[in-house]
Amino acid sequence: MKLGITGCGMIVHDLFNFIHDVEGVELEAMASIPAEYEKVQELAKANHVKKTYECYEDMLADNDVDVIYLGVPNHLHYAMCKQALEAGKHVICEKPFTSHIKELEELNQLAKEKELMLLEAISTQYLPNVLKIKEMLDEVGNVKIITANYSQYSSRYNAFKEGNILPAFDYTKSGGALMDLNIYNIHFMVALFGEPQKVHYQANIEKGIDTSGIMTLDYGSFKAVLIGAKDCKAPISTNIQGDKGCINITTPANNLRGFKLLRNDGTEEEMNLQGDTHRMYYEFVEFVKIIENKDYQRVEEMMKKSLIAMTIATKARQSAGVVFTADENL
Repeated sequence: MKLGITGCGMIVHDLFNFIHDVEGVELEAMASIPAEYEKVQELAKANHVKKTYECYEDMLADNDVDVIYLGVPNHLHYAMCKQALEAGKHVICEKPFTSHIKELEELNQLAKEKELMLLEAISTQYLPNVLKIKEMLDEVGNVKIITANYSQYSSRYNAFKEGNILPAFDYTKSGGALMDLNIYNIHFMVALFGEPQKVHYQANIEKGIDTSGIMTLDYGSFKAVLIGAKDCKAPISTNIQGDKGCINITTPANNLRGFKLLRNDGTEEEMNLQGDTHRMYYEFVEFVKIIENKDYQRVEEMMKKSLIAMTIATKARQSAGVVFTADENL
């Protein structure tokens, strides 16, 4: 696939840590806003990207680009996905896909009408360790309780407390702990168990945004508690508890570098199928296969997961009273 990259933030820097190792990717172009064009030029030169554009629309008009990767702030995802689809490009968009479920439903419909592929760049759904855990769920017996805590104190929170509100803590830019960290816990649950029956979110809200919060998901026969925090920290831990044992994870759901199966009989098994491979590598290997093979069935399968995750995130925000500026357009 001939990739056009938009953005020059942390996630795009992350992309360049592994993308050269993914077979089938041609780094065709990069685009930015005028204020960041110099940064984009430097990044493109350092990573052998063929062309740079000072304007996103100009890159969309480039016939050599067939896939757009969006690594831009959350609140821009919907509009920029829509522009790319209308320009006839396949789209890979960073998580969270959109600010609200209705935005994603509209984009999904547009992609279908245009016969284009729309994919969410969410590492959790593609990690070999996550897929292995799904295979091994029977080992813990009947699942009863799941807890997932992804708490990571943000240096941006210091600035936030002083009145300097950066995108990660800005409700006008669809930020907050749920959309930044807890979204990975949500996708982990969706990858393993699909859609819950009930969603509730209790959040610590400052200046209109959730700086941390506790989400509960009711799956009928078992319950889950998902914690995401940017205003405090704790050891990262996820536990899937069943009546025969427990799967214990001590790394975040976005990289999940190994896990332990702790059986009730006292035996243990430790696994890691990923080694030191970059967490985003697996999703892009899959994206190349999907796009090259025109595998619209796989696109539909992954979109269903994204729709469930965004439904959960939307219901959670609504239950906590967190309102984004993007919600006003619905």
